[in-house]
Amino acid sequence: MNNQTYNLAFVFPGQGSQSVGMLTDLADSYPEVKHIFERASDVLGKNLWSIVAEGSEEELNQTHNTQPAMLAAGVAVWAIWCKHSSVRPAWMAGHSLGEYTALVCSEAMSFEDGIRLVATRGRLMQEAVPPGVGAMAAILGLEDHQVVKVCVDAAEGEVVSAVNFNSPGQVVIAGNVAAVQRAMLAAKAAGAKRAVLLPVSVPSHCELMEAAAQKLSEQLQDIDIDTPKMTLIHNVDVASHSAPEVIRNVLKEQLYKPVRWADSVKFMHDQGVSCFVECGPGKVLIGLNKRIAKDAEHRSIYDTESLNTVLEQLNG
Repeated sequence: MNNQTYNLAFVFPGQGSQSVGMLTDLADSYPEVKHIFERASDVLGKNLWSIVAEGSEEELNQTHNTQPAMLAAGVAVWAIWCKHSSVRPAWMAGHSLGEYTALVCSEAMSFEDGIRLVATRGRLMQEAVPPGVGAMAAILGLEDHQVVKVCVDAAEGEVVSAVNFNSPGQVVIAGNVAAVQRAMLAAKAAGAKRAVLLPVSVPSHCELMEAAAQKLSEQLQDIDIDTPKMTLIHNVDVASHSAPEVIRNVLKEQLYKPVRWADSVKFMHDQGVSCFVECGPGKVLIGLNKRIAKDAEHRSIYDTESLNTVLEQLNG
C-alpha cells in the first residue's frame, strides 16, 4: 500500500536543467528510463534517448527537444521511485515546463498526451519567436522590485520583463535580445552580483509568448485532464485546481506570465511541507529551494547514488 506523506513535496525541474548524458547512470541500472524514452520516441517519431544520451548540446537545447526530454526524464525518475518506494508526496509542483511533468506524475494527464503537448508547446514557442530574436537571463543579487524596475527602464519600446521569481536574490528576465542585454547592464549598474544569459532558445513567460499561448490553448482542448492525485501547486497563481478547464487556463497563462516559484515553495512550506525532493536531472531546484525554505530538508534524485540516498532516508 502506498503511503501519502503530508509533509513531503516532489518538485520537477524545467528547461535549463538539461544536459547531454543526463540519466545515463540511472539507465544502466533501471530499465524504466529507456522504456519511458521509448514511449516518448514513439509519440514523437524520433529517437529522443539518442538526443539525450549522445546528441549535441545545441540539439538538446532546442526547445522542441528540451521540453519532451525533460518531461520524459522526470517521469522516468518518478517511475523508478514508485517501483522502489511506497512513500508518496502529498504535494507536487514543477518549475515552468516541470509543471507538465507534475501533471503527468500526479495522474492528471497521460504520459503520451504530456509528451505530445510539450513538443507542440516547444514548437509553438519557437515559431512565435525565431532563434536569435529572444533571450533569457538570470539576475543575481537584487530584490524582486529592483529587477522589475530595471526591466521597465530598459525596455525602450521592446519587451523585457521579470518572468521567473526563483528565490530571494534570483530573478530571471526575458524578452527581445537587445532589451535583455540592456537590462543585464542596468542590473549590474544597480548592484547585481551577476547577470547571466541562459541556454534556452526562446524567451519564455513574457508577452512575446502570447500568440503561442493562444495556439496552445486550442491544443489543450483536445487533452483529457483529470483531478491530480496530489495537491499540485501551479506556477501562475500559487494555487491548486481540480477542474479541467481551470487547469487548461492556468497552463495557457503560464506561457506568458511569470513563474512564481519562490511563492510556490513558500506556500507549501507554510502548509506544513518539511521535505522537498527534486525529481529529475540536475540540481537547480534544490539550490533555489534551500534559499526559500531554509529550515526544511531538501533532497534531489538525479542518479543512482542520489536515488539510493533518498530511498534510504524516506523509506526509513
